[in-house]
Amino acid sequence: MMLEVRKLSAGYGRVQVLWDIDLSVGEREIVALVGPNGAGKTTLLRTLSGVIRMRGGTAEFRGRSLGDRSIEQIVDLGIAHVPEGRRLFAGLTVRANLLLGGWRTKNTDLDRVIELFPPLEPRLEQVAGSLSGGEQQMCAIARGLMSQPELMMIDELSLGLAPLIVDEILARLPDIAAAGTSVLLVEQDVDAALSVAERAYVLETGQVTLSGKAGVLLADKRIQESYLGIA
Repeated sequence: MMLEVRKLSAGYGRVQVLWDIDLSVGEREIVALVGPNGAGKTTLLRTLSGVIRMRGGTAEFRGRSLGDRSIEQIVDLGIAHVPEGRRLFAGLTVRANLLLGGWRTKNTDLDRVIELFPPLEPRLEQVAGSLSGGEQQMCAIARGLMSQPELMMIDELSLGLAPLIVDEILARLPDIAAAGTSVLLVEQDVDAALSVAERAYVLETGQVTLSGKAGVLLADKRIQESYLGIA
């Protein structure tokens, strides 16, 4: 496996959020991490990207520990984090945002990300803050891809977006994975996440309660009742 997380614990101050998380992501794989608000999904991504420190357990990327590395060092290893809410530089152009994404790897070639997200091409000289929500999410993912990562972690892709736009962006994830960038997708839209992923983990109150092939979980009565509203 490319990413191996074992018995990971993390939190903020005196509050522990994650307990004994086991999770893995393989080569060219899309893995979904789903669960209710407050379950710890965002905390897990922040821990893996170095924003907050682990309290216990291990996380290794291609056999290298992530535990004592800075955010910059983790990016250099080949991990990109697309945070919740996009976090673009709103006053800069789309082109400038994309080039900043490739700064550490000295990548200035926009062709690949424009091919994946064609709506960005006529917006390259437009300031990012004036884009629609869907275009901003495309720009955020494209900016992450500019660092040429081997693993991309996307937090709440569908937040605030219309279903058709979500479907359009999700449809690009298999192409991203096939080109060599695995995806760890945090998503509240469980149906959409499990439809695009190969494997998935369900996180509830800071612990993994279910895991397995996405199709199997999508058919699980507990998932259908709790997240899809199917009695």
